[in-house]
Amino acid sequence: MKEFAREHKFPFPYLYDESQQVALKYDAACTPDFNVFDADMKCVYRGQFDDSRPSNDKPVTGADLRRTLRLILDGQPVPPKQQPSVGCNIKWKNRG
Repeated sequence: MKEFAREHKFPFPYLYDESQQVALKYDAACTPDFNVFDADMKCVYRGQFDDSRPSNDKPVTGADLRRTLRLILDGQPVPPKQQPSVGCNIKWKNRG
């Protein structure tokens, strides 16, 4: 992924959380799990990308994430009610 990010010139930092400390800190439960932070680094969104699922016929649009980003860019508040992500659960390493 690091090479992929470099080749595709991601305009944001790419993080590989080998120790899983970041996932633990943000209470990540599944992948993908999207978190959006405002200018004050406050998490204002934690939820799904959109309503698409492998088991339904809904198209992948990124509607929920796009809506959140648009609100932030427009200086509007992000509604506190957010649809949680659905995906594969995180396989936790032995946390001793």
